[in-house]
Amino acid sequence: MAKYNEADSTSINLISNGTDIIGDIKSTGDIRIDGTLTGNLSIKGKVVIGPTGKVSGEVICKNSEVSGFIEGKITVEQLLSLKATSTILGDIASSKLAIEPGAKFSGNCKMIDGEKNGTTQAKEKESEKYNPKGS
Repeated sequence: MAKYNEADSTSINLISNGTDIIGDIKSTGDIRIDGTLTGNLSIKGKVVIGPTGKVSGEVICKNSEVSGFIEGKITVEQLLSLKATSTILGDIASSKLAIEPGAKFSGNCKMIDGEKNGTTQAKEKESEKYNPKGS
């Protein structure tokens, strides 16, 4: 029996240069941002922030390639790639991290286990710090 409720996870969303969005974005597909987003981004696929792209808010995704600017926490389940033109002002949580020479990063970095959902595991570890098992 076919599942009609599932969204197409191969869809690609594009926010072009010159476009400003204020608000949160959630998607099951991929997204490329060359414009400006002020709000949180929750993507089940890949996030590409182009050289002219700017995000002010929390980013949660499976994979990400950043050439632009992010101000806020970024949580990536698998690979985060920071290109030479990228600037990150905020914390990073990722399973794998690739940083090209010239990339700018100011914040804390936490490596997470890629076998589990990155956001779930990060929350579990944070919770264990304050609520140890057996307490």
